[in-house]
Amino acid sequence: MHLRPEVLFFVAGFPITNTVVATIITDVIIIMIVVILSKVIAIAPGNIQNVIETVVDYFNKTAEEIAGERAVFIYPWITSFFIFILISNLVAQFPGFETIKFRPTFNDGNEVSFFRAATSDLNVTLALSVISIIVTNYLGIRYKGIKAYARRFLSFKIFPVFLFVGILEFTNEFTKIISFSFRLFGNILAGEKVLMTMYKLLPIGFPLPFMMLELMVAIVQAVVFSMLTMVFMHIMTDKSH
Repeated sequence: MHLRPEVLFFVAGFPITNTVVATIITDVIIIMIVVILSKVIAIAPGNIQNVIETVVDYFNKTAEEIAGERAVFIYPWITSFFIFILISNLVAQFPGFETIKFRPTFNDGNEVSFFRAATSDLNVTLALSVISIIVTNYLGIRYKGIKAYARRFLSFKIFPVFLFVGILEFTNEFTKIISFSFRLFGNILAGEKVLMTMYKLLPIGFPLPFMMLELMVAIVQAVVFSMLTMVFMHIMTDKSH
């Protein structure tokens, strides 16, 4: 497995990589869950509805405890991040996910994995991070106003220390993107490499403990990304000094 996703084929000149295929699978699963839930939703919830309601209710209550009335705009974002990242991570845990090979005609006949976790692609995690930070700053402008928002980065006081703090705050927005993207990317990629190694050593039984560990990592990383996004949104929209 390489750091870069492997190109499988081209569609209208656009490269389709194994992480793009995994992303499409993730999206299809999410759409199927939404469609199924829309058909079975009821006052007396079934198993699927119970699971979805538990997840949504957890993030809603947590956001309300932290951000109060702002939770109505914050929790849909963090719930969406959690669901996408979690399903993307869990899809990659299916046995054989990485072992199905494809031989592109343009790649000198070299075999590549047909599937690879979307979140093991730095492009995907970087995109998620950029969306998170852009929305966070948008909510900051919406709730605090452009002047109060700008004061966080540009001090109107003459003391040099305030200007230095503003520069640090501005730099911090970029470090968040790097931290978000590389944390998720690194953990998932490392987990996939470990599982591939275990399958090569002994494909039956031996990889099971590592699969259980990766299931925990899949859940934890989805929670960490969502919770950090919620905290940053709360901090950026808080009007207190």
